[in-house]
Amino acid sequence: MDQITTPITADVAIIGAGPTGMFAVFECGMLKISSVLIDALEELGGQCVALYPEKPIYDIPAHPAIEGAALIAQLEHQIAPFDCAKLLGRQVTGLTGSKGDFTLTTSAGDIIKAKAVILAAGAGAFGPNRPPLDGLSAYEATGAVRYYVKRREDLRGKRVVIAGGGDSAVDWALALQGIAAHIAVVHRRPKFRAAPESAAQLDALAASGAVEMVIPYQLHALHGAGGKLSAVEVADLDGGTKHLPADVLLPFFGLAMELGPIADWGLQLAHHHVEVTPSTLETSIPGIFAIGDIASYPGKLKLILQGFAEGAMAAHAIHPIVYPDTALHFEYSTSKGVP
Repeated sequence: MDQITTPITADVAIIGAGPTGMFAVFECGMLKISSVLIDALEELGGQCVALYPEKPIYDIPAHPAIEGAALIAQLEHQIAPFDCAKLLGRQVTGLTGSKGDFTLTTSAGDIIKAKAVILAAGAGAFGPNRPPLDGLSAYEATGAVRYYVKRREDLRGKRVVIAGGGDSAVDWALALQGIAAHIAVVHRRPKFRAAPESAAQLDALAASGAVEMVIPYQLHALHGAGGKLSAVEVADLDGGTKHLPADVLLPFFGLAMELGPIADWGLQLAHHHVEVTPSTLETSIPGIFAIGDIASYPGKLKLILQGFAEGAMAAHAIHPIVYPDTALHFEYSTSKGVP
């Protein structure tokens, strides 16, 4: 955790240090708008680092594939010239004031003065949806049940059971090929809610016998001793059960989203997301903007690349707040360089 003296003054307080929030630092910096980054996690990167540091991301322009941790490292290098203050390992607990003069407080006792606020909090405070299995915590404590994979090498030679039907389940079944000794995928129906190309790759692996498809089944019980897993019991829709030999269970049932104190700020919300004006990303409270997964508007796509574009749009919308008497003459980065 960075040790930063309070009170802190910046043009913009950016809440959320995932890729979208980090790129917003760059876009603000290019307009000579200073920023402070605040995040509840102890390190930069948000879900990219917490959930899938070694998982390839395929839709970042100019990168056919880049792992989550590598993307964050590149973003950190990109924002370095702007000397942004970083308040990590703390949550924003309070917000007062109005456009041009906000005061934020954090769980670590920081006081931040800012002219505008950007919410880049992704899913808010997040945690995994845990399966309702007896004795789960004992296996969680030893890593026999885990919801994130920090290093694929940790699973080398292991018998892995993956449960879930979304992108995470499919992507990790693909990513652990050649590393795990055996992979079984448990899902309650044949159709997966994943990218079509990824689902097709999984089907091909199943057809070749490289992956065992356990369908239609759902998790039923864990078997082992002393936190060491030996088998995952699954049940079909008729109540029939069977045991899958396993060293590790990876349940991917999504994240539990919680906006935390942000939900009490009086923002216009829609299904745990913050509604914004699409052209500016401004929320229902003047001077507060939302970008990335937390922002909601018609046609919204939850893609990192769209969050990047939203960061640029918000920065331009904030410029008149920071420099009310100065017209913004936009120049391309190729001609102006980095300040």
